[in-house]
Amino acid sequence: MRNIDITDAIDKAPFGRFQWMVAALCGLLLVVDGYDVFVAGTVLPALMKEWGLSKPQAGTLQAWALFGMMFGALVFGPLADRIGRKKGIAICFLLFTTSTLLAGFANSPTQFGIFRFIAGLGCGGLMPNAVALMNEYAPKRLRSTMVAVMFSGYSVGGMVAAGFGIGLIPQFGWKPMFFIAAVPLLLLPLVLWKLPESLGFLLRQGKEAEARAIWAKVAPSARLDASDRLVFTESKSASASVIELFRDQRAVSTVMLWAAFFCCLLLVYLLSSWLPKVLQEVGYAETASLLSLFSLNFGGMLGAILGGRLGDRFGLPRVVVGFFTAAAVSIALIGFGLPAPLLFVMVFIAGATTIGTQILLYASVAQLYNLSIRSTGLGWASGVGRIGAIVGPTLGGVLLAQELPLQQNFLIFAVPAALSALAMLVFAVNAARRTATVTAVATA
Repeated sequence: MRNIDITDAIDKAPFGRFQWMVAALCGLLLVVDGYDVFVAGTVLPALMKEWGLSKPQAGTLQAWALFGMMFGALVFGPLADRIGRKKGIAICFLLFTTSTLLAGFANSPTQFGIFRFIAGLGCGGLMPNAVALMNEYAPKRLRSTMVAVMFSGYSVGGMVAAGFGIGLIPQFGWKPMFFIAAVPLLLLPLVLWKLPESLGFLLRQGKEAEARAIWAKVAPSARLDASDRLVFTESKSASASVIELFRDQRAVSTVMLWAAFFCCLLLVYLLSSWLPKVLQEVGYAETASLLSLFSLNFGGMLGAILGGRLGDRFGLPRVVVGFFTAAAVSIALIGFGLPAPLLFVMVFIAGATTIGTQILLYASVAQLYNLSIRSTGLGWASGVGRIGAIVGPTLGGVLLAQELPLQQNFLIFAVPAALSALAMLVFAVNAARRTATVTAVATA
């Protein structure tokens, strides 16, 4: 009889067709998720015009979906630790696609805000669970890269939203942008059929037969005897409680990650909500302003993939600190009246180092916590980050209503990036000390 540690076995096994399928399905779900999130920024100028919204009112309207994301992350992260990641992902996907479709039928800001809040619940819950699932099936040597590749679907969704906005909004208005959300509902049967459940969850539930069936797909060349037993060394860890996030010398790391999430998501949603509108006000055409949103998300996609690869080679904390530093510089330079080509380069870099770094933060959280509390850790970090996401569009509306010089606005916008770099520097130092302590105890 053998006890086969699946975590160790996945780390040693080649990254095969089954894991690529998991990455592709989760990435496809996040394309839809990203579309849902960034569609709000594409339609904001049209909504302000149709409903006569002031900038602070528009910022508040944008925040409704982000309120939903905060609660969704806090609820569906821990819930998936109890009902399984596959069920959690399916529920969240159905919730936000349906609500996004219904937002296209809204006839008032109140109706629109309600539908966006419900959609936000699903979006906020999907992200941490998809990251946790991909993190489990990826070997340690490729974990940051694969999570980043999977999560780059989020940025692809933003680019799709910008592309549809350029083609649809000038001719047909904003409503068709939400009607398109009905199409991804066709993916739900595929998700229920092909997306695997967490192996660790199945073993904790005593469903070894199901776990063995999935394991045969993960490692088709590995033969299991009837007496062999699959185990997850992390599956006997403490229960999924927020208190566990602060134990085992993780308190400082947890707080610093929460601070980085708050500031990073503040920047992501501030830029995605207001960048097209700001550029229109300083003289750019509607098409050019929407192209800035495309550039922002294109940068986010490439930044996530590059950052994940660099993270696997040099360590995620170092890469994240460097990315946040570049974010502070590029965002500050956007407000300096640059020529159009250079402006879009700065927007691209800002996207790579904010949207892209957001994805790296999720990977950092997934690597910090054990399996039994991983979704809880991701859910809470994402939930705290959603507070920043709520503050971002609202703060942007209030600041822009003050009609400050463009340069001053973007200098203010760069401050959260600098604070994130400082928080992750502290995180990196603490993580190094924690690793040294664990190593010393293990060798004692």
